[in-house]
Amino acid sequence: MEAVMTQDVGVNDLPWKIEYDENRCTMCGSCVASCSFKAIKAGVRRKSVTRAEGGQPKPIHEHEAIPVIKQVASLTDFCRGCGMCEKVCPNNAIRPVRNPDTRKTLLSRDNGPIKRGGRTNLNAQRTLDSIVVGRISQMTDPSLDSVRHTFDIRAPFGRVLSSKELPFQVVDGKLVKKGHTPPVNWIYPLVFSDMSIGALSTRAWEAVALAVAYLNEKCGLPVRMSSGEGGMPAKLLQSDYLKYFIIQIASGHFGWNRIIKAIPHMVTDPGGILIKIGQGAKPGDGGLLPSAKVAEHIQAIRGVPKATLSSPPNHQGLYSIEESVQKMHLSMNAAFGFRVPVAIKCAASSTSVSVYNNLLRDPYKICGGFFIDGIQGGTGAANEVSLDHTGHPVVSKIRDCYLAAVAQGLQGQIPLYGGGGIGMTGNAAADAFKMMCLGANGVFVGKVLIQLLGCVGNEQGRCNACNTGKCPTGICTQDPRLVKRLDIDRGAQKIVDYVLAFDAELRKLMAPIGNSSLPIGRSDALVSTDKAVADKLGLQYVC
Repeated sequence: MEAVMTQDVGVNDLPWKIEYDENRCTMCGSCVASCSFKAIKAGVRRKSVTRAEGGQPKPIHEHEAIPVIKQVASLTDFCRGCGMCEKVCPNNAIRPVRNPDTRKTLLSRDNGPIKRGGRTNLNAQRTLDSIVVGRISQMTDPSLDSVRHTFDIRAPFGRVLSSKELPFQVVDGKLVKKGHTPPVNWIYPLVFSDMSIGALSTRAWEAVALAVAYLNEKCGLPVRMSSGEGGMPAKLLQSDYLKYFIIQIASGHFGWNRIIKAIPHMVTDPGGILIKIGQGAKPGDGGLLPSAKVAEHIQAIRGVPKATLSSPPNHQGLYSIEESVQKMHLSMNAAFGFRVPVAIKCAASSTSVSVYNNLLRDPYKICGGFFIDGIQGGTGAANEVSLDHTGHPVVSKIRDCYLAAVAQGLQGQIPLYGGGGIGMTGNAAADAFKMMCLGANGVFVGKVLIQLLGCVGNEQGRCNACNTGKCPTGICTQDPRLVKRLDIDRGAQKIVDYVLAFDAELRKLMAPIGNSSLPIGRSDALVSTDKAVADKLGLQYVC
């Protein structure tokens, strides 16, 4: 089987399918002539029949070519469901039928990314869908030209000191630095969330990593990718591309023995360190990698035998936020000479604001970011009971944390990043823009990446067998026969296309409100069509 087969577009990926009865069709050609989208064409179906006649049967193979009408599988010439073929057919032999398993993109880009899928949960309603951009600069303030204007689309990753805390003094008319400042990297506000080598196949992980390198090197977009728990390949740890990766340390500490040994041989610092306390798919619970996915290379990277790998629900030895700051944040900063920002990732919960407040008051000034993962995050590998019944929507928690920082005059000092359901309805740029207006510095996405690689799972229950190690598209498996189905270059290209579309659409939303830089905290630009949402988030209610 060719590697490209799993990522080719099939009829079942399109929003409409053609239902056709060849027994009623007289091949008059009316339907093909009436289709203005060229979504159907005349073709031939080969029919093979074996016949046997007489007292002593002698099988005879007969082949017959039957003219039929076929649907075109294309992202440009696809059926829109107009029904003209049905109207002109004299024999009622053809009609369009809505396809519930569609994976067609909502971005309307030729050969662009396909719609994301994966299991949904009982809490599938989205707050972001009731929020729209309502303040448009027209006569009061001039809007910007999204094509020709220069935009500063960068977000901080690292602790940002206030002007009073900066260790600078004026000596003999010169500005002199008298102390240490926390490391801050300015990155693109879209982070590829943590998915480990083990959860993903080597080809899938490599495709995402290749896309990150291309976006940085060729497109000038400083996108960062989190490694996920489980370590990284030794060659990558010792390469110059390490600067594009955020190394994650989770409660299992898998793969960290190799990372520690690689520190003296690193030619560049990583893009950051992410301490994962919890995630939106299974908050308060540890991850699980079934033994079926623990292949030999996974054993080598993680330093474990072939067995089911279960991460503890929390980091052992950490019993409070203060201990986390003193032990883990301090040790990770020290390990890299206080040159690399260290952030923390938690699942959204009713205690998120308390955690954020404690991090803001940290006297060491070493927490470089707070990542909040909402209940709508997670792939088909998450536990259903956690997916359905535990967690918290991310939108209100981002807003609460931001307003808590504003009340103390500390906003912007610890960057906020939100995830969990970003891009669920097909447009991650709009979701990211709204999250930024509510207080986030950026967003992180995970499930949308595997959909871009060719995942066929969807909210209607199609496939969703990520945890079995039998992924038919070669994305979430370690079976060599299945892994070969994934085309690395095509997968990376689709991710690059998606991010470029994301960048263009983000500018299209920044320009009308007159912002040249990211609209962090610009809640005045948003309105809500839901009274409860408007009251909770402090937005204008419209109807």
